[in-house]
Amino acid sequence: MGIAADIAIIVVAALFGGLVAQKLKQPLMLGYILAGVLIGPYTGGVTVSDAHEIEKLAEIGVALLLFALGLEFSLRELRPVRFIALVGTPLQILLTFGYGYLVGRWLGWQTVPSLWLGGLISLSSTMVILKTLMNQGRLGTLSSRVMIGILIVQDLAVVPLMILLPQLSDPAAGLPVLGVAAVKSAVFLTVMILLGTKWLPRLLAMIAGWNSRELFLLSITAIGLGIGYATYLVGLSFAFGAFVAGMVLSESDYGHQALSDIIPLRDLFGLLFFTSVGMLLDPRFLLANWSQVLMLVLLVGLGKGAIMALLARAFGYGNVVPLAVGLGMFQIGEFSFVLAQVGFASGALDARAHSFILSATIISMLLTPLVSGLTAPLYALRQRLFNREMLQTINLPRAGLHGHVVIAGGGRVGQHIARVLEQLEISFVIIELDYRRIEECKAAGFPAIYGDASQAVVLEAAHIAHAKQLLITLPAITVAQSIVRQVRLLNSELNIVVRAEGEEQMASLYGQGVYMVILPELEAGLEIARQALLHLKIPVQVIQRFSDSIRRELYHPISESTDDQQEIRQLKNARDLLELTWERLETASPLAGCSIRELEIRKRTGASIVGVLRNGGFVPNPDADFRFAIHDLVAVIGNSAQREAFQGLSDNLVCFHDPVG
Repeated sequence: MGIAADIAIIVVAALFGGLVAQKLKQPLMLGYILAGVLIGPYTGGVTVSDAHEIEKLAEIGVALLLFALGLEFSLRELRPVRFIALVGTPLQILLTFGYGYLVGRWLGWQTVPSLWLGGLISLSSTMVILKTLMNQGRLGTLSSRVMIGILIVQDLAVVPLMILLPQLSDPAAGLPVLGVAAVKSAVFLTVMILLGTKWLPRLLAMIAGWNSRELFLLSITAIGLGIGYATYLVGLSFAFGAFVAGMVLSESDYGHQALSDIIPLRDLFGLLFFTSVGMLLDPRFLLANWSQVLMLVLLVGLGKGAIMALLARAFGYGNVVPLAVGLGMFQIGEFSFVLAQVGFASGALDARAHSFILSATIISMLLTPLVSGLTAPLYALRQRLFNREMLQTINLPRAGLHGHVVIAGGGRVGQHIARVLEQLEISFVIIELDYRRIEECKAAGFPAIYGDASQAVVLEAAHIAHAKQLLITLPAITVAQSIVRQVRLLNSELNIVVRAEGEEQMASLYGQGVYMVILPELEAGLEIARQALLHLKIPVQVIQRFSDSIRRELYHPISESTDDQQEIRQLKNARDLLELTWERLETASPLAGCSIRELEIRKRTGASIVGVLRNGGFVPNPDADFRFAIHDLVAVIGNSAQREAFQGLSDNLVCFHDPVG
């Protein structure tokens, strides 16, 4: 079956590798790489017959990843990092180039292989970094945008490196070729910006008007890969062309739909990429030279990570950004495979140096999710050890914080809450670790603290000991639990409200003493149902009873694990036995024109009338002589049987004109 059989082997092996990685709570791409090692040409057993063809398919995975990245990140979002991307990246490449040369010479390599090593390690892995950021939920943070800006320029640098590295013995010969490539890149970008931004959105609008999802998916795939292939034909990077195509389409009205449609295809071809990377690793060479390979990985990781972190700091980025950039971009990139192959074919790298570089590249990729995951704990450790460092605060009141509300999470939910509290003139402060959200809070004028809400030093800066309430809007249950644990150490009596994603999370949080857990999906579902029922002309009071019963059924049984919680539940149940409902008097209602005394409502039903809404005004606790009118909205209090009796009061109704009330 040829390549079809190879793809089947890869997909099945990647499935098992992904299952193992998921079971071990590791990123799926690690499972894919290990699956590639097992089915590669060096391990025996079930083996892919043509690894080279799979590598070609894997290039589509890189292109689709960058195409999707372009759809998700517009040029406007990358403007804040353009300076470090355009100026800092060339500087980083030169510094890493020189550092790699020194490492090679220190390891005993000759001059030319050492120079090639410097060029190869100067690039980081776009594919691995983006997948890691996605898995960690960090796409959109300031540190991620810094990394993406650097990666884009690094990918552009592949072309000049492919021209210059083979010309190391005679650099002047490669300069004319490099100049031609620069002119081609400028022409391509100009054409895409001037023409692509006008014609591609129009093309998508026309295709979307035909209401064929299959044709729409085919169109966006053809645009991404077609433009990428066009750039390849003129001597530029295939992946670079796909990225620019995505950036252009992101400005159209159909960018979000294009992104959602392309993601499954991107993930499938991305699987081929990571598996093909694993197939390059020779376990026998690694076992025979493991100490030297690990030494190379360690030297490259430490040196390159330090260069990345210092570069971010030099360009004015503080707090967690330099640490995140250093721990995220220390690895050797996937384009190094292509450059290493060029060096091997030209004779600049012998077989041993080529194997060393391939092994070090794959190991550094495997380590990326683990090392990058250390960002938060290492930053928290630094905050604890150097707690004299001033936290970044924004718009805090001069009088200080006391009797206020603390909002952990400054995303959309947290900002909605902040607007409500601001309108009610209730003091509050937001804690947020995402620098982009901090900038949004700053623009809105909200008081905010940049930091991790699970750290004592940040909570103390928010004066949690003097707060009246804590609202945790963060969706991650592990983060919410760590915040609750830390808050309980500082203020054991604080009222805490948390969002959760399911009943298991709800039960866990209630077990930690949280006052109330909110399920956003439930509330969204109830609101959608409410709007649907209103459109169907269902009475408001019926809709309210339905919503309240759903909330009681789901929320109340959870909080029964302790004696105190059982007592609270009993109080809530007692309250529900005397629930307040609203009944509207329609045109044909026989209650209209009758007084409460004449209707003998208490005697007949046991329910009480506690209020009436009429013509925009409210009558509280109407007396016995109060007469109902058509369209009145009547507030009735009682248990379920009494409320049902009031609803049926219109049957055979007779007004008694006597003093009985």
